[in-house]
Order: sequence, then structure tokens, then C-alpha cells
Amino acid sequence: MAQQVELILLQRVEKLGQMGEVVKVKPGYARNFLLPQAKAVRATKNNRERFERERVQLEAQNLKRREEAERVAERVHGLSVTLIRQASDAGSLYGSVTARDIADGCVAGGLTIDRSQVLLDIPIKTLGQTNVRVALHPEVIMNVIVNVARSLEEAEKQARGEAITRDEDEYEMETSDDAEADAAETA
Repeated sequence: MAQQVELILLQRVEKLGQMGEVVKVKPGYARNFLLPQAKAVRATKNNRERFERERVQLEAQNLKRREEAERVAERVHGLSVTLIRQASDAGSLYGSVTARDIADGCVAGGLTIDRSQVLLDIPIKTLGQTNVRVALHPEVIMNVIVNVARSLEEAEKQARGEAITRDEDEYEMETSDDAEADAAETA
């Protein structure tokens, strides 16, 4: 079994713990994510003492950043980002919408974020509207509506709640009706 590494969290980490907690994680998670992004430090004797000395200052800084993030979240509440992409008749995208695309759309919409703040579990591969979580601060997460369409007109229809993709059954019925009409014409 892999040995665990003890760390002190310098900020809240989703599904792991709050600022100041000592947590045990796998070495790869610590080495590749938490330590390089300054979300945690190794729980050595010196680091524990330094953290306790600086705890009040760190908590004050965290509170200030959280309040700023809450004000920004209120200001851009209900932000909708429209992304124009090419797609098949069935609504499948040729490619996908990634966190970088969403971050660029948010910046164009007036919310300055980078792609690491977009919490996208899987890339978006179909047309339509999707709620995407954006972390303005580890404790402030807001939803952004991502509207993926083939054109601006289509995006407006989706925003109003109209369906834009053709159902496969409808398409098959149309093609079979066309085939029957062609057969009748040639006979």
C-alpha cells in the first residue's frame, strides 16, 4: 500500500478539508497538485510552528479574498456565455468545449478568470445550455450558463428554451418519406 503524506492546508480544498487542517494524502496528489499550487505545505515541525504564528494573518487574507469573490459573484450573477461551434445535425460537436473556451468566454463577458477556476468535470460535446461551476475563491463557487450553438440565432432560441436539434426519429421518418416519394416518382 502506498504511504500517505501529511500536509497542512493553506486554503480550503474541495473534498479534502478546510484551511489549517492537517490531512493525509497520497504522495502523487501532494507532489503534483497541492504543493506546486501552494494549496498546502508539508506538515513538518517547522511548518506547523510557522503556520500557527501566521494563522491569524492567513485567515484575515483569506476572509478578505472571499469577500471580494462574493462581491464579484453578486455582480455577475446569472452570467451566460455563448460559444459558437460547428456541429452535426444530431447536435454533436466537431470537437469539444473545454475549460479554456469557457474561461475565454467569461473574460469576454466581463468576468476575469483563468481556466483553472472553471470546474468542468467532462468537456461539453453537444449543443445546448450547460451549467458550469466557476470557483472565484475556494469557498465561493458560482454557476455560469454556457450556451453552445451553431449560430447566434440558434443560441437565442436555446436561451428562450426552444429545442434546436432534430430528433433522430424525426430525421429517419423524413428520410423514409422522401425515399417513398422518390420511388413513387420513378414508377
